[in-house]
Amino acid sequence: MSIERMPRPGEDEQWFVALDVDGTIMHEDGSIDGAVAEAVAEARSRGHVLTLATGRSWAGTAPVLEQLGLKPEYVVCANGAVTMQRDDAASDGYIRRHVETFDPTAVLERIRGHLPAGKFMIELPDGYRLYTEGMTEWNFDNAREVLFEELLDQRATRVVVTSLEHGFDEFFEIVDQMGLHHVSYAIGWTAWLDIAPDGVNKATALERVRGWLDLPSDRVLAAGDGRNDLEMFAWAGAAGRAVAMGQAPDEVRAAANEVGGSIADAGLAAVLDSLP
Repeated sequence: MSIERMPRPGEDEQWFVALDVDGTIMHEDGSIDGAVAEAVAEARSRGHVLTLATGRSWAGTAPVLEQLGLKPEYVVCANGAVTMQRDDAASDGYIRRHVETFDPTAVLERIRGHLPAGKFMIELPDGYRLYTEGMTEWNFDNAREVLFEELLDQRATRVVVTSLEHGFDEFFEIVDQMGLHHVSYAIGWTAWLDIAPDGVNKATALERVRGWLDLPSDRVLAAGDGRNDLEMFAWAGAAGRAVAMGQAPDEVRAAANEVGGSIADAGLAAVLDSLP
């Protein structure tokens, strides 16, 4: 479906807007199109409530907010496992309002049995990360390298697994064979797996935030491009707007009720401009 500007309602009818980061706001090289940044600022100035809902850790999310000049009341990180709340007294302006954890031992051991050469990372409740040798594609500030065994018997908000020796399709097949249970997981564009506590995803966190903010469910908009946005689309699209980026995989676009332009065309700008 194409994006069209909606009729302008009363000025008190603000929308709750949840935006994925990578592939929606931000390019792979870390840049943000000027048109997107401008559309974010203008939507906020019109009174809409904008936030981020991302698989990134808080450490990776905070710089995106800074680039956008956004300081929302709540921010959803780690695919819903961590919800940050603005607190001007905190050192970085936010505190952890809600954190979901799980013991990753069983899932780590199961995955390693299928991917013995896999690279692993876990994120602890305070945002500190532990990772194994060869996990080279991530920013490892506030982190340290450990042996695989040191990842076990921890409380984690998130597990990330990569496999440098597998292409996406082969990796997808391997993950499908694992029979993962009691966790929520999403597979990225390349061969990496992002695992959260069972029943936790962007949608569960966003619904909690919507309740805290006391905003109506029929004025929510979620925009994203990845498989970790599927639950968020179901949540937003039930009464509001679920918008997939144009370059999203077929299954992601099918889960949305609107499809916008691609990240290459700054497609999010038109989506935000369509708000009253």
